[in-house]
Amino acid sequence: MTTFDFPTDLLAAGRASWEAIQAGRLTVAQATAVHDGVVAYATEHGHSRYEVEMALKRTVRHPEPEATED
Repeated sequence: MTTFDFPTDLLAAGRASWEAIQAGRLTVAQATAVHDGVVAYATEHGHSRYEVEMALKRTVRHPEPEATED
């Protein structure tokens, strides 16, 4: 699996869209903004749009627990 280093603005847009989906208030403008960000990231970094979109969804919907120091 490829690891992506998503920019902060794309992560924030993805999180906001996921929250809007869960609340039943996702707008076309929000969805379009995330899609455009995914396409731009994929194009810039030479990845498939699908792979980037799936990785963003995984990152936003199933975040890994933060590591704690012992």
